[in-house]
Formats: sequence, C-alpha cells, structure tokens
Amino acid sequence: MAEKAQDAKVEATEAKQNNAPEVSEAQKNPEKFLKEFNWHNYQEGIDEVEDSQLKEFEKLVSENFVDTLDDEVVEGEVVHITDRDAIIDINAKSEGVISLNEFRYNPNLAVGDKVEVLIDVREDATGQLVLSHRKARVIKAWDRVNKAHETGEIVNGFVKCRTKGGMIVDVFGIEAFLPGSQIDVKPIRDYDQYVNKTMEFKVVKINHEFKNVVVSHKALIEADIEEQKKEIIGQLEKGQVLEGVVKNITSYGVFIDLGGVDGLIHITDLSWSRINHPNEIVELDQKLNVVILDFDEDKSRIQLGLKQLSKHPWDALGEEVAVGDKVKGKVVVIADYGAFIEVAEGVEGLVHVSEMSWSTHLRSANDFVNVGDEVEAVILTLDREDRKMSLGIKQLTPDPWTDITTKYPVGSRHTGTVRNFTNFGVFVELEEGIDGLIYISDLSWTKKIKHPSEFCNVGDKLDVVVLELDVEGRKLSLGHKQTTENPWDKYESEFALGTTHTAEIADVVDKGATIEFNEDIVAFVPSRHMEKEDGKMLKKGDTAEFKIIEFNKEFKRVVASHTAVFKEEEIANVKAASKKAEAQAAEAKPTLGDANEALQALKDKMDGK
Repeated sequence: MAEKAQDAKVEATEAKQNNAPEVSEAQKNPEKFLKEFNWHNYQEGIDEVEDSQLKEFEKLVSENFVDTLDDEVVEGEVVHITDRDAIIDINAKSEGVISLNEFRYNPNLAVGDKVEVLIDVREDATGQLVLSHRKARVIKAWDRVNKAHETGEIVNGFVKCRTKGGMIVDVFGIEAFLPGSQIDVKPIRDYDQYVNKTMEFKVVKINHEFKNVVVSHKALIEADIEEQKKEIIGQLEKGQVLEGVVKNITSYGVFIDLGGVDGLIHITDLSWSRINHPNEIVELDQKLNVVILDFDEDKSRIQLGLKQLSKHPWDALGEEVAVGDKVKGKVVVIADYGAFIEVAEGVEGLVHVSEMSWSTHLRSANDFVNVGDEVEAVILTLDREDRKMSLGIKQLTPDPWTDITTKYPVGSRHTGTVRNFTNFGVFVELEEGIDGLIYISDLSWTKKIKHPSEFCNVGDKLDVVVLELDVEGRKLSLGHKQTTENPWDKYESEFALGTTHTAEIADVVDKGATIEFNEDIVAFVPSRHMEKEDGKMLKKGDTAEFKIIEFNKEFKRVVASHTAVFKEEEIANVKAASKKAEAQAAEAKPTLGDANEALQALKDKMDGK
C-alpha cells in the first residue's frame, strides 16, 4: 500500500511540473484565508480527519486487507508461476511465495487459481511474505476430517498403496489407514486391485494424540447389507434352494454368502462321497445353488446342503447288483475293525477285518489294504433300505479248510510261523488261514517252561507234528517236541532204580538239594539222604556218588540219595563178615557166645553206634 501511495505522489509532482504556475487562495483573498486558517492543525502538524471518514477507512481496510499477524487460513490467488515458486496475492501489502513442491498433487496449477494458504513467515529478510499451502491443507483437512467423523459424512479418498494389514488412503491430504478387514464385507485376497483407485469411505476413528485416522469402506455397505439381510432372513424356509457365493473354505465346511446372510455347508453335506477337504468340491468365489437344511430360532445360524440337490447314490444303484456279485472299488477309510470300499459314487461297503483273510488270527486292516487302493471284493450282505453293504475279500480265494484232512492229516510233519502267544501255548500259522495251537506241555520233552516266550519268539519258524484235527471246529492241535525222540526213553534205562552216578551238588534248596546229571535231568536229593559216612552233611559244590531211588518218566521226576551208597556197602560188609565168621566157626568151632558177640559188633556199627 505504501508503494501505491508513493506512485500517486510522483504522478502529482509530474503534473505540476508540466503545467503553468497556479494562484493560491491566500494570494487571491488574503483576509479570507487568515480568517478561515486552522491554527490547531498548524500547531499539531496534521490535518484533522472527521470521525465518519476514519470509520469508513477502517471498514475498507478490514474488507480488503488481511491481518498478517494471524495463523488463520486465508484464500489467495495465483498471480504468477516461476520455475520453482508460485506467487500468491492474499491482499496484503505484498504478495507471498509458495514452493511448487507443495502443489505436486496438482500438476495443473495455473494463474488465477484460488488456493488456501497459511502465513508461515510474516516477512523474510527481503520483506517478502512466506506462505504455506501444505500447512493450510493440513489444517483444513483436519477440520473436515473431524467434521466428517462427528456427522458420519461419507468422504472420498484415494488409495495410495498397500501396507501391513491394510491400505494407505489420502483423505483431504491426510494419510489415513484402511484396515484389510474394513475394505469389504467379504475377505479380500488381492489388495493390489484397490491401489490407485478413488473410493468412498467413512471416518470411523481419530487419534488426536498421534494424529491417526482410520477409515472404513465396509461400514458404508454394512447398512445396506443389514437391510438386505433382514429381508432375506424373513423369507427363509427349510428346503428352499438359493444361489450363493463361496465366501470362505475351512477344514470342516464351506461358508456361503446368500446376499448378506452367511450359511454353512458342513463337509458331510458337500458330497455323497467321502472327501478329505472341501476344496476338492468347491473353490473361492464360486457361485452355486444350495438348499436350506435347518436354522436356529433367530436364523443367525443357517445349515446348508449341496449334495441334497442330487439323487442319493443308493437310489441310483442298479437292481442287478445282488449278494454274491464281485465288485471293484477304492479304499476310502480304514478303521480298526475294517475298511470302507466305495464301489460307486456315494455307495460304500464295509470289509470287516475278519473277512479280509481266512486266517483266524485277526490283524489290523492296515496289514491288508491302504487308503486309495483299488480292490476287488464279494458282496456278502446288501440292505437297500438301511443303505448298508458288507463285503468280503477272502471269499475270492478257496477256503483252505476245504481239503484240510488231505493237506494236514494227523501225524504229518510241517513247518510253521509263530504268530502270537497265550499263557497256555503258541499259535503257529501253517499257511494263510490255517493256524494251530501248540500247548506249552508239547514244546519240549525236558524243559520246564512257565511261558511260551521263554522258548521262542514271534516270527520264529518251528517244526510241528499234527496231533489232533477238528474240521468242524476249524481247530488244529500241534506239537513241537514230537518232532524229536523222547530222551526220557533212553534215560529210563540209564538212570534205572539202584544205579549209581557221580555228580556235584548244584544248589541247596528247601528240604534238600538239586544235582544235574546232564542238561535234561535234574535230580532232587532229600535232606536225610545228604548225610555222609562220617555223619556230616553234603554242601553246595561237593561232588559225591548218588544212587537213584526214584525215576518217573511221565512226571520227569528223579530222586537220588548219597546215604544209600555207603549204607549199601555196610550191609554188604555185614553179610560178607557173617559168611566169613561162619566159615571160621566151622573151622575153629568157636563158642556160640563168641559168634554172637562178633555179630553184635557188626550190627552196632551198621546202626551207627
């Protein structure tokens, strides 16, 4: 403004110089001039201005000029653009300058455009106003964002880029966060499809402390969806068929969007056939028809079905299928008790583990088949009303018990495999389907076995002899010891009663001791038969002669005595002495008293006196 006043003063001076000298009022009428002269203004040095003129001047200033001392956002006009700056007129005494970097968002900025600015620096070193468009935008943007949050106003925003957990959106020049869960009502898998797009949003949260803004696009459509949801729920009926879109796939089922209302198809209601995972049947965003199976009172949980839209496979099963037919199928499930075979889509039959092999020794179904195997079987039972079918695999091969008397007659010898133990014996498999039992007493001629595991292991090969055969009961009685000669037949003569043998005391036990004549025969010596000739008792580790006083082949019992050895000798000595005495008496003819005395001495010796 000072510059404009200076220009006017210069113009007036030039005008005076170009014109002829003028005659003043004082020169024309001196008396009048002195009479009307204002001595007050002359003394104060300034012309007096009327109050009305002052008020008019203040009004013009307030209407046409801005107060550069305020931090208020004002509107300016672009009056000039250089390579680096934009010159903005805000009706101040001088124009302001703003770097073009603050207008990068608006590459089409031109002279005459109206822009909002904030006076950043009142005057720099050159007296130039420094303005900021960026700060003005931020201030205005926060005002608009806060207002939108309070009123629920819908705002436009530009999706700038992706970030962790969502998107960055430019709203009024402020970077706001759009969470991934707030983009749409359905899960978003491709965030990039929203980048560089302008969308409508609702401001849902503002953190003034950290200057954070959260926006939502989902909130705009939820209201419409809620109305649609109420309308759809009101029309739902069991058995109704609707079109939906696959919204989410889990291991237990599929969530379907019915147009604002979600329903669940359980994995068992997707297909009549068994499936491992729902993605074998459907895929995300797929459109399909579903039937309403059930829902709760408020219809918040809706159970849907897909397989119910097609005919049940059992109803489509041909009448020509009958018991005894051979069928082929795939193993779909294996349980402890058997395997399920899918002979047609949605039609399954159970092969019990007992029907997988002729063997009476039951094993796990995993020993015979695996999931996915293609197998052949025979239909054993068929119930179309209950939709049940039982199958058999062993029926494809002949029953090995058919000619059992020819293959395994009594007395025949064979080699089998130990399959399992019981407390009373061992089960041996001669071939698939033919098992026999060896009782524990038929394992060995000589060893005393408490449990079969002491004698053999599962999987061992054993030679056996068929002892008994029960065709109707499908039972075989086998023996292992019968494959070798009974050593007790030989021991019966070798260790006959009265025979004497030398052995060592192996162990002292209750009421006696044990001695080992060989690896098969362990004899028992009662305590009273352990006395030696000198009156002492035998101890563990002592070696002596023993006489067999009991031998029982049936019970494998042998009893021996050491005392009987020397007592036999004494008896023999007495008899020999008696005969000698008689002979001497006959020669010397001793008296009867002498003979009796000698006999009494021998008798006393035998009695241990």
